[in-house]
Amino acid sequence: MDDTQLLRYSRHILLNELGFEGQEKLLGSHALVIGAGGLGSPVALYLGSAGVGHITVVDHDEVDATNLQRQIAHTLDRVGQFKAESVRTAIAQINPDVTVTAVTQRADTALLNALVPQADVVIDCCDNFATRQAVNLACVTHRKPLVSGAAIRMDGQVSVFDSTQTDAPCYACIFPPEQTPEETRCATMGVFAPLVGIIGSVQAAEALKILSGMGSHMAGRLLMLDGRELSWTDIRMQRNAACPVCASVRA
Repeated sequence: MDDTQLLRYSRHILLNELGFEGQEKLLGSHALVIGAGGLGSPVALYLGSAGVGHITVVDHDEVDATNLQRQIAHTLDRVGQFKAESVRTAIAQINPDVTVTAVTQRADTALLNALVPQADVVIDCCDNFATRQAVNLACVTHRKPLVSGAAIRMDGQVSVFDSTQTDAPCYACIFPPEQTPEETRCATMGVFAPLVGIIGSVQAAEALKILSGMGSHMAGRLLMLDGRELSWTDIRMQRNAACPVCASVRA
């Protein structure tokens, strides 16, 4: 680190849990963020401000005026731009040293299999079940830790699915692919603006802990937030030995 970086990251370096070595790891790490909306905005901004050296942001959608109520990385003058490119601009205004790759394609299987192997951690900030399953499959296949989050109405959830741990469940262990839920979208059901910030911040924290070598303690746990009461429920999860996704890979 040069003198400018030592000053910028001084509050991290002062932390016993992170320190100089942890910050050096962040500077040399690569995070893949799937989705640049309500969850992806705080995730990307915190990763960028913390000095994660390379951040790849995937989102095929464009900024809309209705997004600005909660998607804090975007601004009114960037309505109509691709969200991934808008996030790149936002991070550059905070920390121009970070390399941000904006991918304006849908996160399909082919794209994920190309991008996931390059990342040190994957943060799932998408808003649909099919993409979550595709992200999970790619992370299991390539043995990459996955930080997963979701938020709708006044409820949110976050977890870490770490395929590098043989006894840890994957996303499909808990949410089987064949049990497709009824999709609920913000456009029709609404979402409380600060809720995505809370969940996204937890996702960013877990990703930074993984990247810095501090380690996450959330594998095998599902944190559920009731935004009405501002109460958390911590659920312990078990790996499914018959999981259609991770059982064969870990056999």
